[in-house]
Amino acid sequence: MEKIREELLSKFKELYGEEEGIRIFFAPGRVNLIGEHTDYNGGHVFPCALSLGTYAAVRVRKDQNIRFYSMNFPDCGVLETNIYEFRPGEEGENWSSYPMGVIWAFRERGLFLENGFDICYSGNIPSGSGLSSSASIEVLTGYLLRELFHFPLELLDLALLGQDAENRYNGMNCGIMDQFASAMGKKYHAIYLNTEDLSFEYALLDFRDLRLIITNTNKKHKLVGSAYNDRRRECEEALSRLQWRLPIHSLGELDEESFEEYRFLIGDPLLEKRAKHAVYENLRVIDAYIALQQDDLRHFGILMNESHISLRDDYEVSCPELDLLTSEAWKTQGVFGSRMTGGGFGGCTVSLVHKDALPEFKKRLKSQYQKSFGYPCSFYQPEVGGGPAELRIRRKK
Repeated sequence: MEKIREELLSKFKELYGEEEGIRIFFAPGRVNLIGEHTDYNGGHVFPCALSLGTYAAVRVRKDQNIRFYSMNFPDCGVLETNIYEFRPGEEGENWSSYPMGVIWAFRERGLFLENGFDICYSGNIPSGSGLSSSASIEVLTGYLLRELFHFPLELLDLALLGQDAENRYNGMNCGIMDQFASAMGKKYHAIYLNTEDLSFEYALLDFRDLRLIITNTNKKHKLVGSAYNDRRRECEEALSRLQWRLPIHSLGELDEESFEEYRFLIGDPLLEKRAKHAVYENLRVIDAYIALQQDDLRHFGILMNESHISLRDDYEVSCPELDLLTSEAWKTQGVFGSRMTGGGFGGCTVSLVHKDALPEFKKRLKSQYQKSFGYPCSFYQPEVGGGPAELRIRRKK
């Protein structure tokens, strides 16, 4: 963390001048332990914030101009705009559409900036990994705007504004989970969140001799142009057909018995598969939360495995790279559970592995992945972190 802060300060001064008035902020990425594609279906999710995340050095200007720069995308250079000039779709696929979307979402809510600012971002979340780099930069931007301009907002407001930016500015119809996990993260805890009413509980993650390992396929996923939005539409259509007979507002309201009794109403095998995943995945999250409370980590791992199978077969958002990593993990002694995490079509798996099995786990996955795809996978073991924060700048004497 200290190295990133020093590099960020150095780059900021190189781009924008003196150090006076600079403030540094951070917001985390997230990994979802279980509960994929349930957040926009009114179900439960179980993510945790990570020590990986996005940092920003920022200083308020006296005029209304904004200058953006990302150390992760240096070829884009410094991007300049005015606080009132940009509109949805104007940046194309540029990284700056994420912070600009948040400023736009603030503006749509009647929260207008008094001045512009100079900002430099840097993140250690691998791009395209499915660990929510976009939500991290959105929550970070919302948090620093709140602090710089004294907006009366709660952390939950920042999550909702970030989601609004993602949905309406960037065209990604995501649910609330990613932004909620980044904004509401608590060190050493996961968040058991009901996305229907946003009620939640923090759950202490005490895995004892087990370790949470993230394995990156290094195959970037691109959700806006992928089938993600299609999946949401398919679930909405399945829900509307079930509503012919059932007084429900979301698929997350259904239990197993109700779904099986009325699934015939859907009348389309593909839509049935999508709805089945949404219903059963929600029930798996509830079971996983109970298993964790009862210290039943073996059952927790089984539910992780079942989650991946459902995402692969019923929701069809996995890919050969993710399937290989999970199948090799399942064959490794000492692995309690492994599944894809994030939206899918690439990105990462998350695995629960006994500490003594880590060398064999990494060796096996690394070898089989390289042999199958011709390039390496990567491993991360980040800490479970807290939410957004302003970081103290250590001035050199």
